[in-house]
Amino acid sequence: QVQLVESGGGSVQAGGSLRLSCAASGRTFSAGWFRQAPGKEREFVVGISWNGGTYYADSVKGRFTISRDNAKNTVYLQMNSLKPEDTAVYYCAAKSGLVSSRVDEYDYWGQGTQVTVSS
Repeated sequence: QVQLVESGGGSVQAGGSLRLSCAASGRTFSAGWFRQAPGKEREFVVGISWNGGTYYADSVKGRFTISRDNAKNTVYLQMNSLKPEDTAVYYCAAKSGLVSSRVDEYDYWGQGTQVTVSS
């Protein structure tokens, strides 16, 4: 069983940056970041395959960057040029097989971390 531990959430001003980390206790995996704002459904942000292939939602292309360090079994989300509409609870997720943008295809989830962007 995979356990995910997230860190790096917080409050920043618009235009600022933040880096989230997700440390996994298990083997290599495909991973993704999702976010959920109040009153809205959980939304795909970006995914990364076991060998580093990346897939971004249009809303964050050019601003967010996902990466992973397989030696540390850790996935990172670098968030630049943050906007107030990026405010949400961010979740790290992991799955076996191919990377996916669908919530229901992920098997493991972190606890979520709040990201707040003020104007």
